[in-house]
Amino acid sequence: MIEERIAELGLELPLPEKPAGSYVPVVIEGDMVYVSGQVPLQSGTVSDIFKGKVNSIVSIENAQGAARICTLNALSHIKSALGSLDRISRFIRLAGYVNSDPTFTDQPKVVNAASDMLTNIFGDAGKHSRLAIGVGSLPLGSAIEIEFLLKSVRA
Repeated sequence: MIEERIAELGLELPLPEKPAGSYVPVVIEGDMVYVSGQVPLQSGTVSDIFKGKVNSIVSIENAQGAARICTLNALSHIKSALGSLDRISRFIRLAGYVNSDPTFTDQPKVVNAASDMLTNIFGDAGKHSRLAIGVGSLPLGSAIEIEFLLKSVRA
């Protein structure tokens, strides 16, 4: 049913990207699901429009688009780990790291794109606590990286 909702919103889950380092994309401990930080990878690369510091190189709008891609990538990994997105009972926390110069203070506007997407897809179960913080650089030059913590229903 969640995948039907994703399609209704005109979105599509990508195939899960392979990790870019020595980690696993998802760790499940009991009913808690920890999703490693996701950058806006598409076909194994981060597009140039999603690389660099937000507001000086990457527009806020493009950074929001990158946040949506990060979210879809996370959902793809979650589906792979759980077998179905319908096993998600609620999102607990989202941490968004925005590649920012020292004067940029609109990190919440960027991360809102991911938060809004989760709420649009999952309703109240998509509402979560959150961190939106500026950082000096991110892997692969990405404008944003997002990690997720959620609770699942046991199979």
